[in-house]
Amino acid sequence: MAIDSDSFKQSLLPSFLYSSAPNSFSLDRLLNANSPAFSASRSTIPDAPAASSSPSIKARTFMIPSPNEPGKKIEMYSPQFYAACTFGGILSCGLTHMAVTPLDLVKCNMQIDPAKYKSISSGFGVLLKEQGVRGFFRGWVPTLLGYSAQGACKFGFYEFFKKYYSDLAGPEYFAKYKTLIYLAGSASAEVIADVALCPFEAVKVRVQTQPGFARGLSDGLPKFVRSEGAVGLYKGIVPLWGRQIPYTMMKFASFETIVEMIYKYGIPTPKEQCSKSLQLGVSFAGGYVAGVFCAIVSHPADNLVSFLNNAKGATVGDAVKKLGLWGLFTRGLPLRIVMIGTLTGAQWGIYDAFKVFVGLPTTGGVAPAPAAVEPAKA
Repeated sequence: MAIDSDSFKQSLLPSFLYSSAPNSFSLDRLLNANSPAFSASRSTIPDAPAASSSPSIKARTFMIPSPNEPGKKIEMYSPQFYAACTFGGILSCGLTHMAVTPLDLVKCNMQIDPAKYKSISSGFGVLLKEQGVRGFFRGWVPTLLGYSAQGACKFGFYEFFKKYYSDLAGPEYFAKYKTLIYLAGSASAEVIADVALCPFEAVKVRVQTQPGFARGLSDGLPKFVRSEGAVGLYKGIVPLWGRQIPYTMMKFASFETIVEMIYKYGIPTPKEQCSKSLQLGVSFAGGYVAGVFCAIVSHPADNLVSFLNNAKGATVGDAVKKLGLWGLFTRGLPLRIVMIGTLTGAQWGIYDAFKVFVGLPTTGGVAPAPAAVEPAKA
């Protein structure tokens, strides 16, 4: 018996991501709730949608149809839209960071004990000899949970703040200063995202760099709290902000810019006429290039985070004294470039693939049109 593909696709998604057209929420509907036209239409036809009673609402409401599902829509910038972006962020960050746990494990140990872990290849050899194959995935649970929480806040709040700051600026200033809006939106989102990530990151680094400390999150978290208190989980929050905020600002602003340039100069066909597979390929390519820039600007803070979370009572001054300025900027950098480039490309690919799956457009690529200027009257 054949399975209907649309029904199968719908069954994989939580129902709250879609709102049926008659019950779809719009800001204009809320703002016009007290208008006479609205009140009259509601008293005459109790179940009539707001859009049918006010042509202006229908004209200003932008609906995105879900994949091949008539009658089901996700409205841009609606609660369902932000829920979809949040869920896409969970998938993109949680799964990708978990997948590169072996690389992250070697990187952290190279930062903490460079005498023992002298290079990428020797680092893998040392881990394999001392801990076996299972040792490569030590700390995968706090990695998965921590970066899932971070991804939810990072992508969900980025879409929110980008829209919020764009509305404050208006169409004309958005067209002129869109990169600044991307930077401000991503920085605002990352401040929140790192609060969610920090406790998991602290336990992850301790588990990965101190063999015998704990097997994972379930026994590592209570042991960490007993040793340094609950406040100790946030000991690395400032260096984490120092690492992640520049990283995320570069990740989103450069991605938006690179994707826009690819569609403008590299692909002769307008984005809306490109196939979905080509659009997702552009998302991965733009994400990979953005990831290389991200790794470079955030690497010194990454070394600080690893050092502080590994050594009890350590300070930033201790890290600089031991690693040196050159080591702070370069130790573990080649591995991190490979890891973060691949990671960021995959994240954007997964995030946009999920958006396409639920019927939303991919991120970036279409520069907003400047506000129309009325011709001067003679």
